[in-house]
Amino acid sequence: MFAVCAFTLLCLMSVSHSAPMVCEKLVHPLDQLEPHHLEGKWALVAGSLNHPSSMDSLRLRDSITMYFSNSSEASTISYTQVNRFGDQCQDLHYNISVQRSSFTFDVGNRFELTGSFLYTSCPDCVVMQWVVKSKKRLSTDLYLLSRRREVEQQEMEEFRAQLRCYQLPTPVVMDPTKELCPEQPESQPTCCVTDINGDFMTLF
Repeated sequence: MFAVCAFTLLCLMSVSHSAPMVCEKLVHPLDQLEPHHLEGKWALVAGSLNHPSSMDSLRLRDSITMYFSNSSEASTISYTQVNRFGDQCQDLHYNISVQRSSFTFDVGNRFELTGSFLYTSCPDCVVMQWVVKSKKRLSTDLYLLSRRREVEQQEMEEFRAQLRCYQLPTPVVMDPTKELCPEQPESQPTCCVTDINGDFMTLF
């Protein structure tokens, strides 16, 4: 009986010590993001954030596509996001300043949106951590992007583990059977989603 209790105690201690070690890896920003890896088309696979209203907004999207492209400036990336709501598409265009694996969205003085690209073992995925600050909101967001519409179970479990490290809720997982919108011309105006008081909610 003593041996069983001792073994159980050792297992519990092992789990308690391994969790911080796992989180240390999963929340660690990439040392360097290679621009050629980011460039091109991505689909949002799943996302979570600690802002309930914005989580509700994310659930309303049928699909979300992101496009990254290099600009004339080495430290700037053009970002296009296309949201599908049924038969309608909403496109958003921003410039992102990138330094190593950290980034800042150029959104004027309306709010602050910064973040970093995090570790992922998925070869054709990107994990973006966003920190959103406005007069009415301070939130942490995590988004899993992939070249595919859905990822393997092991890859999704790794993302869920990242969410637990940040103490974020169960993610919104996009339906891979929903169509993606086509990319819109970059000359179209930028817009964003606001609440009834005009405060920024989420790009999604």
